[in-house]
Amino acid sequence: MGLSTLLAQTGAPTSVWDMVFGGSVLTRLILLTLAISSAVSWVLIFWKASQFRNVRRQGDRFVEKMERAPGLAEAYKAVLALPESPYGRVFRQGVNFFNELRPGALREGAPSGEGLSLTQLQVLKLVLEKEEAEERDELAQGLIWLAVLGSVSPLMGLMGTVLGITTTFLGISASGSSNIAAVAPGVAAALVTTVAGLFVAIPAVIAYNHFLAKLNLVSGELEGFSSEFIGTLAREGHV
Repeated sequence: MGLSTLLAQTGAPTSVWDMVFGGSVLTRLILLTLAISSAVSWVLIFWKASQFRNVRRQGDRFVEKMERAPGLAEAYKAVLALPESPYGRVFRQGVNFFNELRPGALREGAPSGEGLSLTQLQVLKLVLEKEEAEERDELAQGLIWLAVLGSVSPLMGLMGTVLGITTTFLGISASGSSNIAAVAPGVAAALVTTVAGLFVAIPAVIAYNHFLAKLNLVSGELEGFSSEFIGTLAREGHV
């Protein structure tokens, strides 16, 4: 007699679908919630992967334009022709604020005037930091939900397992039977929620940490560029 035949005779589930549909209403509800959570998680993963890939491509083009420009005025013209990107927005914010403080100072052939005061330089740094923070917040959208799904899904799966096993033991107590046919179906159906919870959580946690590392990389590049921007102002005699 084969194992599958023995399981069928005892009433135990012989497939994943048997375990899914053999559980209680509560466990099936939890499985449905986890299925929706998994779909949301993968949508977020593909969205953030595409977003960070585009940012990386935009960053490479921005750096290429900046390296070719002999000065800030030429770099500003080159950046204006590029698509919107975090790097370009930080650069434009810095240039626009400097132009408000020293109108016309970056025009070609403009005479070298008085540089920025220490107070103005500090305000320029604050403006750049504010723009960096806004860009970081923009790129961080959606990551919190990956963290939530990664931490909550295993707990939901465990809750489904506890509820399923509790229901099974209550049924055994009511029927007065403790053989394998009475215990196996409920326990197997209950354990599947734990597996489902891990199935949702593992990709979400991996993706969250991966994208967080990319976010920190972009933030570091923006901070470094802001420092380089101020250094270029000093090198060209504007500070």
